Amino acid sequence: MTTAPKTAEDLYRFLDDLKIEHKTKHHEPVFTVAESVALRDEIPGGHTKNLFVKDKKDQFFLLTVEENAVVDLKTVHTLIGAASKVSFGKPEKLMEYLGVIPGAVTAFGAINDTGHNVTFVLDKDLMENDIINGHPLSNDATTSIGRDDLIRFMEATGHTPLVLKVTA
Repeated sequence: MTTAPKTAEDLYRFLDDLKIEHKTKHHEPVFTVAESVALRDEIPGGHTKNLFVKDKKDQFFLLTVEENAVVDLKTVHTLIGAASKVSFGKPEKLMEYLGVIPGAVTAFGAINDTGHNVTFVLDKDLMENDIINGHPLSNDATTSIGRDDLIRFMEATGHTPLVLKVTA
């Protein structure tokens, strides 16, 4: 029996329990970076784009980068320790491991990766922002959290994120 994925409310409670300051703005569901650009004036900080990828050995990675950054999928495997070139992971695995649908992918999904099936990679350029913004497990809101608190959150879920320059 699999347990239902944690919700945004579960995430907020978890952050509160860790005494991590967070702020969430609710908005219309957005599925792409282009759709979310309208929110920029209202939400300061680094906005994220997330790529859920896997290698030929079925090792999964979540690359969290600044929304306009470019990731070279032909070469990124050499930076993140993948066994081969990477391809996008299937939506079923996204739901199984991170508890989210395509369009709602987020580093906060670490809270649902209880089996530690995913390696989280935070782009070094993104982490130069004091505030990082991501979907709180659904794409109808944006949660803002301090950069160091994002790492603390991930560590509290049992993940040690890699902070690497993976963008062009």
